[in-house]
Amino acid sequence: MLLLPTDLASFLDIIRQNGEIVYSLMFTYASSHSLLFALFGGYASYSGTLNLGGVIVACWAGSFFSDVIRFWIGKRFGVRWLNRFPKVQRIVQSAAQMAKRQYVWMILLHRYPHGVRGLAGFAYGISNLSWPKFLVLNFIAAGIWAGVVVSAGYAFGGVSEKVLNDASSSFGMVMLVVFFGLSWLLGKKLEAVADQNLVA
Repeated sequence: MLLLPTDLASFLDIIRQNGEIVYSLMFTYASSHSLLFALFGGYASYSGTLNLGGVIVACWAGSFFSDVIRFWIGKRFGVRWLNRFPKVQRIVQSAAQMAKRQYVWMILLHRYPHGVRGLAGFAYGISNLSWPKFLVLNFIAAGIWAGVVVSAGYAFGGVSEKVLNDASSSFGMVMLVVFFGLSWLLGKKLEAVADQNLVA
């Protein structure tokens, strides 16, 4: 019978025992530019449960390759396949118009606001952005994103250890949930700002 962990130490021990699967999950979740999973990967790296370099590489690769696929779909099919989703279609078309003028900043920043993450790659594909420019910028941006987010989780691990010292592991789990909640709220704020810019 599989028992769910009730404290942080037990949870990290389960991750330690299933490291290869966890790196695959990191790659998969990074394909949607999931901040929370990458943050947790950094936290787990600080605890020694995962390898920091391995987490960064998995997140970098997942983020990079998923946007390459989205870019290809945008180039190949345009926005025709979004006819059933007019709101999404409008957002992608607006983002494509912005990408004609500000593609460098968009590629560097689109991974952070939640609502833009999954759609931006399609927008770059339907814009006039060339493959070489996109691949270089996307590779750099994915690396920056993975490094920044995973390092933030790693830094939180260091800060929480100093604050908690000998406090209970259950309290550590609570602190981790609070940290992820604040990260999620920040992502929602960034999403609202991005939506306003796309509509404008």
